[in-house]
Amino acid sequence: MSSMEEIALSGGKSMPAYLAVPDRADAARVPGLIVLHEIFGLNDDIRRIADRFAREGYAALAPDLYAGQGMRPFCILRTFLTLGRGEGPAFEAIERARAFLCERDEVDPSRIGIAGFCMGGSFALLFAARAPLGAAACFYGAVPATREELEGVCPVVAGFGGRDRLFAPGGRRLERILSDLGVDHDVVIYPDAGHSYMNRHAGWSSYLGAVSPMHVGYNAVAAEDSWRRMLSFFARRLGRECTEPAG
Repeated sequence: MSSMEEIALSGGKSMPAYLAVPDRADAARVPGLIVLHEIFGLNDDIRRIADRFAREGYAALAPDLYAGQGMRPFCILRTFLTLGRGEGPAFEAIERARAFLCERDEVDPSRIGIAGFCMGGSFALLFAARAPLGAAACFYGAVPATREELEGVCPVVAGFGGRDRLFAPGGRRLERILSDLGVDHDVVIYPDAGHSYMNRHAGWSSYLGAVSPMHVGYNAVAAEDSWRRMLSFFARRLGRECTEPAG
């Protein structure tokens, strides 16, 4: 079951978000996931990913991080500036999304995670270092340069494409940082995949990405292995069968 929701922001603004919840045969509460989009925004591909999480038993909420920030080119710029500063409207929007999930009757507020892709993966990592989350998934997002920026981060599952010259080095750095911090993690770099290997792009963005140094493009083998690893990781940290405390 899915619906478009409106989440209140500060200053009287609101943010649209796509909510996908599992069809339940009982009244048991389910884990919640915040799903953060790529630079292309809240589109059909992100809704597809949220729907898949719902089929796996999660209440998945995909907020539109560009909401209330003006025309698309400017809102993209403002969002990236927020990412660079580590604070600002996008982080407020993600926190409001987390609170929205926690208040849902069908969601267990003690079992909330986050999953982000490209730009969304960058936000997921930083937000996971400051919010009460049980697990975070970061796929081909930018990784902080220092361990201090990720101190306090929850367990992390991540994936990067080895052919992605821009972001693959960040995957290796993330592995080192999480090991140094003693954080439970599962980070894999897929040698035959490029950037955005879990996302399905179309049109001009698909063509330009494929010929770039990032080698953007869907890779079915890497994508399905990443889904397998992510769902296993989330089940251990957020799922009903988990016997240890989240976080």
